[in-house]
Amino acid sequence: MHFTFDNSYSQLPNSLFEPTLPTPVANPSLLLFNKGFAKEIGVEFNAEEADLIAQQLAGNKLINGSYPIAQAYAGHQFGHFAMLGDGRAILLGEIICPDKERLDLQLKGAGQTAFSRRGDGRATLRSMLREYLMSEVMNSYEIPTSRSLAVVTTGEPVYRENVHEGGVLTRIAASHIRVGTFEYVRHFEQTETLQTFTNYVIQRHYPELMQHPNPPLALLEAVMDKQIDLVVNWMRVGFIHGVMNTDNISIAGETFDFGPCAFMNSYRLGTVFSSIDTQGRYAYGNQPKILQWNLGCLAGALLPLIHSEEAEAIKLATEVVVAFKEKYEKKWFAMMATKLGIVEKELTDEIKELINDLLQWMELQKSDYTNTFLVLMNLLQEPSAIYESSEFIAWKERWLTALEENGIAYNEATAIMQKNNPVFIPRNHQVEAALDGITLEKDFTIWNKLLRAIIESREINEDTKWLLASPSEETEKSYRTFCGT
Repeated sequence: MHFTFDNSYSQLPNSLFEPTLPTPVANPSLLLFNKGFAKEIGVEFNAEEADLIAQQLAGNKLINGSYPIAQAYAGHQFGHFAMLGDGRAILLGEIICPDKERLDLQLKGAGQTAFSRRGDGRATLRSMLREYLMSEVMNSYEIPTSRSLAVVTTGEPVYRENVHEGGVLTRIAASHIRVGTFEYVRHFEQTETLQTFTNYVIQRHYPELMQHPNPPLALLEAVMDKQIDLVVNWMRVGFIHGVMNTDNISIAGETFDFGPCAFMNSYRLGTVFSSIDTQGRYAYGNQPKILQWNLGCLAGALLPLIHSEEAEAIKLATEVVVAFKEKYEKKWFAMMATKLGIVEKELTDEIKELINDLLQWMELQKSDYTNTFLVLMNLLQEPSAIYESSEFIAWKERWLTALEENGIAYNEATAIMQKNNPVFIPRNHQVEAALDGITLEKDFTIWNKLLRAIIESREINEDTKWLLASPSEETEKSYRTFCGT
């Protein structure tokens, strides 16, 4: 397997990373290889090299041209600042794709680093499979995300709440630079290093900003705009990240770190699945508010570069972050309107009220978030009885009237809706069944059916209608996801 590496990150000041070799594993075996994605980035899969690929992607053998490092970063975790860093992930370098795109290639679960903080540096196979599945689903929804190239089993146990099989994920991302990376440089390095690092980030991800009168301030706004688009998309499909700490917020605007993430079944703003989010800080409905809080942390890290006078720097940065609410709400309403088949530059108060009334009804009735929009598109053959209620029928009549008043035919509306509403989501009980099949029986049947239906077919038929079933309310309440760290 051949990659063209450049390794520009390792040319930054040494304090931003630690050269770190992966720790070899006992018996690496290639479990999954994402052939379609590999082809996109210019990598051909040769089945005869499966053993060598397993050795390389487990970290037992280095890929030519790679320069393994563990990146330093900090971050606010559940609101508390901490020094962090790659504790179980090792960046092999940046690959240059045939189209000249630069992408990070990282091994997650590749062993201890200088930042492991008593951790074993390993990952459970189950958690790496979850990230592979979720990142592929997000990509299929056309939502910016890191991607998974491969999963390798290690032949070694990993000890968490139980004894698990070990796994290493090959993660590909635009970069692994986070809000928390800026926080690290701001708190632990000199302003000169912050300037060097910020210039690097701008040149790598936002080169057009180098001509801006105030590039650091422009960077703050650019990251905010990308992150707003990202979280609006999460809200569109009912995705709950689960651990929106600043070290999991990508400067490149990608969905990043799929630890305790999950998709919402019944619509409820307070939905939480993460076992460590006991206070609901990162609940579905809190994600926009937390994003603004995280962007405030980025603003604080950039202050010395925004202006030499602190008061003026704070004023300029505050103006950017305060604009978040209006920007987010405008994009969120526009997104929700497309879920109802409406595309307008300026939404009327009537349309906004229509959106809010539907969501209020959904929360009250605990209706399935995904399936409700399928009902409106007449795609469900046997919808729940709640859609026969007088309240829903009255709302639907208001919606149809709004379409007519806006000159939108029903078939035109449903065409828009089909582009903006997923037919299937990876429901929690189905994800667990797929992971059980692989980790307990080496059976990919449910896994393959799940991915094929979501990514490829997207059609409701006898083979896929099982994906529409929500779990029971009690199952939903008790379900928990785990980080796997």
